[in-house]
Amino acid sequence: VSGSLGRQIVPEIEAWPQLEAIYVFCGNQSVHEQWAKKISKIKGVYTKIEPICQALEIDRQRCDQAMIPISFNGLDPLFMYTQLLKEALLEIEDDDKKSIKDLTDYCREQDDISEDQIKLVEREYRAHTPIWWYTAETFIYPMLNRGLREMDVNIILKMGFFIRHLHQHITELHGEQKGSMPTNFQVFRGQGLSMEDFEKMKKTKGGLMSFNNFLSTSRNREISFKNFARPAALNTNSVGILFIMNIDTAICSKSSTPFAE
Repeated sequence: VSGSLGRQIVPEIEAWPQLEAIYVFCGNQSVHEQWAKKISKIKGVYTKIEPICQALEIDRQRCDQAMIPISFNGLDPLFMYTQLLKEALLEIEDDDKKSIKDLTDYCREQDDISEDQIKLVEREYRAHTPIWWYTAETFIYPMLNRGLREMDVNIILKMGFFIRHLHQHITELHGEQKGSMPTNFQVFRGQGLSMEDFEKMKKTKGGLMSFNNFLSTSRNREISFKNFARPAALNTNSVGILFIMNIDTAICSKSSTPFAE
């Protein structure tokens, strides 16, 4: 929003839960910073477009991080369904060439995916590893995250081949790395939780919690806290969480869920 318009409408809309962040674009930064700093959802006041784009990209990553679906009960229907779906997807064998075409055809029917990114997948999918695609600035990660979060069967089936490839790649890396891994270590994940999910988590203390997606973590506590947990705490609609996960490789080696660095 512009500075003058923002000053009028932001107080009316800042409480909307679907509104994640506000960026003010103006010609007089110092004037508008005075009122903007009182509103937590305003991420900054800018006089140029480029810094806004950079801030948007950072906040988009934080939103994706916070929107990973979580089950707080081992008997939760979502948890059970996700486990069955994962097992089924990993057993399917299909033609990668046809699967890539089906995915890119589907993407062209959507309004929010750029043609350049679609062509990049068509041209270079086999030139990069699945983990590269998962972390690259393309539609792959947001679409996969949305499909698993909403249990959108159409998206999940279109991306089934990629889910298999990513799982296989992590499994291969796990096999290569397990000999050099310490027996016990910690990883960290910072993200935001909605107030509703935070209350659910508090009630299941000592119980089972599962992330219904591929999960990115860090060995560096400070990075997870400063880049993800702390910013999420500034949002009035969420709670900033720092997950601390103790990894016991002796136990994890018996699990069907591989992990790798």
